[in-house]
Amino acid sequence: MMEISKNEFKALVSLLDDEDAEVNRHVEEKIMSLGSEIIPYLEEQWESSFDPSIQRKLEDMIHILQFSQLKERLSRWKENGATDLLEGMWIISTYQYPDTELEELSQQIEQIYYDIWIELKPDLHPYDQIKMINSALFSKLKFRANTKNFHSPNNSLLKAVLESKKGNPISLSVLYILVAERLGLPIKGVNLPNLFIITYKTEDIQFYINAFNRGLIFSRKDIDNYVANLNLTPKESFYQPCSNEDIIKRVLRNLIVAYEKLDEHQKSEEVKELLVLISGGIDFDALGL
Repeated sequence: MMEISKNEFKALVSLLDDEDAEVNRHVEEKIMSLGSEIIPYLEEQWESSFDPSIQRKLEDMIHILQFSQLKERLSRWKENGATDLLEGMWIISTYQYPDTELEELSQQIEQIYYDIWIELKPDLHPYDQIKMINSALFSKLKFRANTKNFHSPNNSLLKAVLESKKGNPISLSVLYILVAERLGLPIKGVNLPNLFIITYKTEDIQFYINAFNRGLIFSRKDIDNYVANLNLTPKESFYQPCSNEDIIKRVLRNLIVAYEKLDEHQKSEEVKELLVLISGGIDFDALGL
């Protein structure tokens, strides 16, 4: 709970329009020192204020506190082993949609899983299992590639992807992975240059799936050709599963490009901060996109 009463907080906010810059600075520092639990009260004050300059100050403070909370969550996620991909995607979604609840996303994924699970026969060959999932995800549930607006930030934010049913290669792959996880299928992400894909991999069988192309199934040989066409030297990482941390880093890189294309440079710089944070303090320029 807050260290001060609601009435004291109200009085504090009313001082934000004080003509004395020193008073202003002191009031802002005091409000910010109360931490992220103050956000709902700041939002309440924003709604009841009719002064645009106070509203702007409240918006700035809310954003700073929300961004700080996001960084804490992302650090904790990394420190805890980055084991939960959905949690990582939720944290990134809260950058644009701060009110998003993890439980809300989890329930939506659970519903998609259930729609597929009732039709999936466990004795099917892996290829046929994938074809069945493809049919459910891309025909029945209508998830699709957002080719018209490929660089929209929403394509990288799971909350928006679940609502619009449109995404980019990595967000559609993540959706596929999260559903496959619940189905108990051995499906992981693969960090291929310029195209994020997924792999079905057991001791006996391995093949690849392009979620951006309605779940197209292809082979290692196809990756060889793809890499050759890009004039790149093949690396084992182009063929093998990557970590959840790698997935979140790539989502952040996509977001940086998306915001830069929209000239939203403040957002782009903030997402770079997140990328540096999860990359263990490596300088952003060294990471590339």
